[in-house]
Amino acid sequence: MVGLLSWVASLYVPGRQYGRGQAPEAWKGHGMPLIQLVATGGTIASRSTAAGRQAQATGAELLSRSTIPEGAEVRVVDLAAKGSFAWQHSDLRTLIRSAREQLAGEADGVVITHGTDTMEELAFLLDLVHAGPRPVVFTGAQRPFDHPAPDGPANLADALAVASSPLARNRGVLLSFDGYVYLARGVTKVDTLSAHAFDAPGRGPALRVADGAVSALTPAARPPTLPFDHGTAELPKVDVVPLYVGADAAGLRAGIEAGARGLVLAAFGAGNANPGIVEAVRDAAAGGVPVLVCSRVPAGPVVPLYTGGGGADLLAAGAVFGADLNPWQGRILLTVALTLPDPLAALRAWLEADTTKDVRA
Repeated sequence: MVGLLSWVASLYVPGRQYGRGQAPEAWKGHGMPLIQLVATGGTIASRSTAAGRQAQATGAELLSRSTIPEGAEVRVVDLAAKGSFAWQHSDLRTLIRSAREQLAGEADGVVITHGTDTMEELAFLLDLVHAGPRPVVFTGAQRPFDHPAPDGPANLADALAVASSPLARNRGVLLSFDGYVYLARGVTKVDTLSAHAFDAPGRGPALRVADGAVSALTPAARPPTLPFDHGTAELPKVDVVPLYVGADAAGLRAGIEAGARGLVLAAFGAGNANPGIVEAVRDAAAGGVPVLVCSRVPAGPVVPLYTGGGGADLLAAGAVFGADLNPWQGRILLTVALTLPDPLAALRAWLEADTTKDVRA
């Protein structure tokens, strides 16, 4: 194995894209589809060091340990090499730009290896701006590259199979992990260390991969998108304000004073707060700072039902209800909406869009 990895490393040139006529024969399929692998770091690429785990393995090294679907070809580009917990807004724009560049070329699908800590946020961000039929598939690992039994190679093989499958078309951005494939909307990390790290509470998986074969569990349906300009649009500051027993409005007001252009409430139950929070939300909305209500509960929608500081009062105060989005994906939605000329109209239109209509691949 050491000899094989040394041979791979000798062939790999950082930044180079391996494609037709360029990839080592051991990596190549035999014709289409063409899949672009974008490596960004994370646990899947991490090795143990004296200071702790660090993302070091290249996309070429990841691919050398995985399996390419029969008849597919994979090109590799290294975009970043760090933990997803260290990503900033500038990194998000770089990832959007890279994904669009790959899809503007010959790629039939894109696979992105990424850290699991923020994967649900980045997958959802790309889902908001990816309007085409070709799949973009996120994957990663819970055990590092140098673990005796890493889960990364199998996860990457599954993601490549998904990106190569017609069943993945017209589903937007997907997240493939531990044999299950989820739509970006609604997926969340549910375990800090288990190999079955992700789920979509209240929704479930859209596809499944078993021994390299992809099967559909739900009909294909195009998610709504927003017209984000990755070249010029700056991602504004949006804060998440968690609610808890006895919470006051200090965190909400502090966020606005620190420059937040939007706020997300991680609210109680089906979207409730308390009278003090309601008054602060009223002030924020009147001052032009949109407030999106999501729930701290893992599954289920927010619905304005209660008065006395509950959801009915939040709605009357000017808040927007975020359906079944968790607060972290709700923050991404509000962030992108704030880059548009009429953020509230864009936010409401996206939330009210019909996502159940079947489409043909």
